[in-house]
Amino acid sequence: MTQITSNEDQVYWQKWVDTRDSHAGDSLMRIYMPLVHYHVQRIAVGLPKNVSKDELISLGMLGLYDALEKFDPSRDLKFDTYASFRIRGAIIDGLRKEDWLPRSSREKTKRVDSVIEKLEQKYMRTVTAKEIGEELGMSEDEVNQTVTEGFFANILSLDDGLKETDESKDAPKFTIKDEKTLTPEEKMLKDEMIKKLVTGIEQLNEKEQLVISLFYKEELTLTEIGSVMGLSTSRISQIHSKALFKMKKILDHLYS
Repeated sequence: MTQITSNEDQVYWQKWVDTRDSHAGDSLMRIYMPLVHYHVQRIAVGLPKNVSKDELISLGMLGLYDALEKFDPSRDLKFDTYASFRIRGAIIDGLRKEDWLPRSSREKTKRVDSVIEKLEQKYMRTVTAKEIGEELGMSEDEVNQTVTEGFFANILSLDDGLKETDESKDAPKFTIKDEKTLTPEEKMLKDEMIKKLVTGIEQLNEKEQLVISLFYKEELTLTEIGSVMGLSTSRISQIHSKALFKMKKILDHLYS
């Protein structure tokens, strides 16, 4: 992660905090741009190829600037940590507002879901990506990519649902919603989602659990995870996709 490493950086911060000096702001944006690229790389893993990384970078830069505007240096919080939340949030919000999953991908996701349901009823067990691919005439990698895209689409949709639960038509118009605090309904839904995801993660094998932990908790890249586990990046990508394939089954139950 990027950190303040020189007196020059500290001077930029002082000028920005004291006077909102534009040159200092531009310099800080350049210093922390690696944070934007880092989070774009992570989020892009599960998105279809039609989503431009340049667009994700633009969204991330908006989040970075928002972080610079709102960061309070007097708080006991590293800017890297604070900016990461803002950058990820700006990218996710941007994706949520745009129809980033094309119709062809949505239709493919529906076909895959339909075949999964059909084969599981037939075999009375969890089916593999290979079996699904053989049924649809798709490669295993294509099935995994389709499931991954659907997984992220469900995450975005579920988060939208959480935000909308408090928007009652009958709510008083003079109230100011606290965006930082979940309503009891939102907290209940979120806790339930977390519980189901934890249950799903416990059903993964040891390698899949390790990849999920290193990627989402420790925030390592797929290449870095490969180095840790002594496997190629492509192999880590396969394990990651298969883990999400299984996790999507858990998310699907949230809507049933």
